[in-house]
Amino acid sequence: MHCPFCRHPDSRVVDSRTSEDGTAIRRRRQCPNCSRRFTTMEATSLAVIKRSGVSEPFSRQKVINGVRKACQGRPVSEDDLAMLAQKVEETVRSMGIAEIDADEVGLSILDPLRELDEIAYLRFASVYQSFDSLEDFETAIEVLREDAKKTPAIESPQEAGTISSDDLS
Repeated sequence: MHCPFCRHPDSRVVDSRTSEDGTAIRRRRQCPNCSRRFTTMEATSLAVIKRSGVSEPFSRQKVINGVRKACQGRPVSEDDLAMLAQKVEETVRSMGIAEIDADEVGLSILDPLRELDEIAYLRFASVYQSFDSLEDFETAIEVLREDAKKTPAIESPQEAGTISSDDLS
């Protein structure tokens, strides 16, 4: 690391701390030549390889923008979208690779989006997975229905305390 003041090619690390979110390391350095101190930030990079072969840094904002279109008119807040983008980034980073195909990023969006809003999921999947016919939609809806049958319904607090007239007889 070159000193930003005198351009000396070496420096000594005086202090290291992790950032609040744990994704970067802040280092205080001191130049052995001019004795001035400066700060550096170290972060891991994650590159997305697009279909064209171009590589660009992973962007949560791009995930949010892509999913936002599928969520138009749905009860999904900006906070929900930010949490979804965070889950996608965590999933992608947990793969332990520095470069990932854009298709893999798209696949990692599907599960969290499905949990967030099934209609938005269908919209996104129809574009992402190139649905060509009504049968493609029917198949995706049938999969959602089958999964809903497997997962027991959770009663809302209002339903849990409700007594019907059938319960009294």
